[in-house]
Amino acid sequence: MSLNEFTNTPTVIGVDLGGTKVKAARIQDSAVLEDYQINITAKGSQDDVLNEIRECISQIWTPEVEGIGIGVPSVVDLEKGIVYDVQNIPSWKEVHLGEFLTNHFDVPTVVNNDANCFALGEKYFGKARAYSNVVGVIMGTGMAGGIIINGTLHSGVNCAAGEFGCMPYRDSIYENYCSGQYFMREYGLKGEEVSARAADGDTEALAIYETFGKHVGNAMKSIFYALDPEIIILGGSVSKAFPYFGKSMRETINSNVFQNMAPTFRVELSENDLSYVLGAAALYYDKVKTTDMYLPD
Repeated sequence: MSLNEFTNTPTVIGVDLGGTKVKAARIQDSAVLEDYQINITAKGSQDDVLNEIRECISQIWTPEVEGIGIGVPSVVDLEKGIVYDVQNIPSWKEVHLGEFLTNHFDVPTVVNNDANCFALGEKYFGKARAYSNVVGVIMGTGMAGGIIINGTLHSGVNCAAGEFGCMPYRDSIYENYCSGQYFMREYGLKGEEVSARAADGDTEALAIYETFGKHVGNAMKSIFYALDPEIIILGGSVSKAFPYFGKSMRETINSNVFQNMAPTFRVELSENDLSYVLGAAALYYDKVKTTDMYLPD
């Protein structure tokens, strides 16, 4: 699965739904033709948010669009396009998102977890194009991942594959040590503050990141032992501080990973800010290649 396979592809809209905003991009081949972003009413009703997503897509809609792919930060019924229990949108308990968008825009819609979209975006369009076995890890307000095995996205039976942040670690779970939650939990500081201080050479902030990198290194080792991927791509807001925690992360990995394999085990930072929407669009390409598209009754 390489970028060359995506020439002369249908025009697709990829959508990334977050806890505070929604972003959509119209994509043809590997090019983003147009994108648009709006804030959402996270504390509003189910219909409020649905209508905001519809409005965002409408801003870049053209008659050439043949499908929609959307990533959401939650568990998804992949066959029916139903979204469950979105943590940062309290009203979203059971939302038939795929059906809603398909009915409104009259094109097939594919729904998946946002971390899966990130991994798929890196595989199709980013640093993972040359690899068949890939893990994408989002480090932001939480921690989650997407898994690609032999070139195919592996979402799991319940769309829960790649939820590395929920794995037990020390007194809690990895998410509490490898996401933005770590800095407030351990030091009472916002991640943005620690990052700004580190950029100014503050020794305390740099020491915080050194310890943080060791925790991230342990998470990477757990992923390595479970999946043995060719490459792990890090994304999300916290990953931008990679220059401050990358060294201690790598030292931690090298201290325990099988020594003959450690040099070939790659952990790299995403360079594509649009991986989420590109990956969401790629959901459609994957779906149309492998199975009949989901259409509501």
